Amino acid sequence: MTDSNRDHDLIIRGATVIDGRRTPRFRADVAVRDGRLSAIGDLAGHRAAQEIDATGRIVAPGFIDSHTHDDQAVLSQPQIPFKVSQGVTTVIAGNCGISAAPLRRDMDLPMPLNLIDVPAGERFTRFADYLDALRARPSSVNVAAMVGHSTLRAVTMPALDREANGEEIARMRALVQEAMDAGAIGVSTGTFYPPAVKATTEEIIEVCRPLTAAGGLYVTHMRDESDQVMSSLEETFRIGRELDVPVVVSHHKVQNTPNFGKSQVTLPFIREAMQRQRVCLDCYPYTAGSTMIRADRGMLEGRVLIAESLPHPECAGRDLDDIARDWGVDRVEAARRLQPGSAIYFLMDEGDVQRILAFDDTMIGSDGIPVGSKPHPRLWGTFPRVLGHYSRDVGLFPLETAVWKMTGLTARNFGLHGRGTLEAGQAADIVVFDAGTVRDAADYAEPTRPAEGIEAVIVNGAITWQGGRHTGARQGQVIRRQAAPSH
Repeated sequence: MTDSNRDHDLIIRGATVIDGRRTPRFRADVAVRDGRLSAIGDLAGHRAAQEIDATGRIVAPGFIDSHTHDDQAVLSQPQIPFKVSQGVTTVIAGNCGISAAPLRRDMDLPMPLNLIDVPAGERFTRFADYLDALRARPSSVNVAAMVGHSTLRAVTMPALDREANGEEIARMRALVQEAMDAGAIGVSTGTFYPPAVKATTEEIIEVCRPLTAAGGLYVTHMRDESDQVMSSLEETFRIGRELDVPVVVSHHKVQNTPNFGKSQVTLPFIREAMQRQRVCLDCYPYTAGSTMIRADRGMLEGRVLIAESLPHPECAGRDLDDIARDWGVDRVEAARRLQPGSAIYFLMDEGDVQRILAFDDTMIGSDGIPVGSKPHPRLWGTFPRVLGHYSRDVGLFPLETAVWKMTGLTARNFGLHGRGTLEAGQAADIVVFDAGTVRDAADYAEPTRPAEGIEAVIVNGAITWQGGRHTGARQGQVIRRQAAPSH
């Protein structure tokens, strides 16, 4: 306990603390000084420059979004209102093989690389320069960033519709080493996407060799999340074993009607692999995903909602079926005409979503794409949806488990030392919310409505969101990974 004669910068009084360790909640005051938690307990005799009355409210660690595409948004939209408004204080960027660096100013960005919307004049040829820019112009959230394999292919290879040759693999491997030395936490792949679909397992292993010595993560949007999901999991686990690094299965799902229910097969398989190697996974709490507009029939099986179309911006928010009917063409041709852009795909079963969410080791990641006027509502609503809908209303798991899935578990898996739990000495990333009213207000019709019930968000000791408004604070930091010892 801190000496009661010493002041704090902030005291949150009367809180019900859920500390991110999956332990039962308890009553306490929480104090902050110099960007860190300075005391937790009965602080009746303590003073502070600012106070927040949290009577009847939950105080938890700030949420860590395990899967984002905020790489450029943290620079171009530095207040990141779509994240802080839902209690997120840290984002993991550089997912699905897509990162904001390294890029050349003279290159055209193939889909889906252009989903993160990096203007040619703001590109960084070295990963170190990207992280330096984040340090020089902080956003409102902390950033832990990966380098993307598809980005490395695009910057290295003159043609992406083939395997990489030995010289190209060596160049990509050198860029991975530079990124890891600069502070990247790992490498992500997106072998589902055209820029990397021709990459072999061996190419990925050789490009990612620097991860082994650096203790980095291998994080993947797998080759297939539909009929071939099991072989894709096998490939992912093999890469992790060959490199002796932890793997993260991004936004785990099983999609398309013939595969509904297959999470009953994938989850035991993942659990079995966890006994032999370090395997992590995350998911988002929706039955629809969102990515680039694709014209392959496997992605067009269910309802498709257009989020953004560069050639036809007027189609944002409309169903592909309606657009195709108006144009007198089939869905495939309509999708082709709408490219490039992004869309929302209703391809998953609610039973699978709940089963994956409830799986003990599943982290929470929004996978939101922060462009366009009609994004997937997960960009604004993921974390309150887990707290309100799935924990409180559906009863999928206790609130302590929900908080752990978006704080302590994620900090442990990604090696974010000093974050993810409420303990004296930890970074003061905190969210205050009303457990009875917290909910996602964003939906497919109105996807940019801020969450309800999030009362205050504190990032590195600075009150950043309070009373439904952004304070303007931008105290986010670049976070490096502190790797666990190899086993």
